[in-house]
Amino acid sequence: MAVSISAVVLLAIVVFVLIRGGSVRLSHALACALFGFFLASTGAAPTINHAISSVTGWISSI
Repeated sequence: MAVSISAVVLLAIVVFVLIRGGSVRLSHALACALFGFFLASTGAAPTINHAISSVTGWISSI
């Protein structure tokens, strides 16, 4: 759970910086957020969670 909260905070900071820098419009950020919410309710969500957990485990072992 701590990894997912950290990932959410990191992604929120990235989106905020991109919006402030003019690289991403607010509508683009909202579309990406909605895509993420809909993707989380599909069958691909466990696979994505497992992949992210594997990568973060690999990074923490370095």
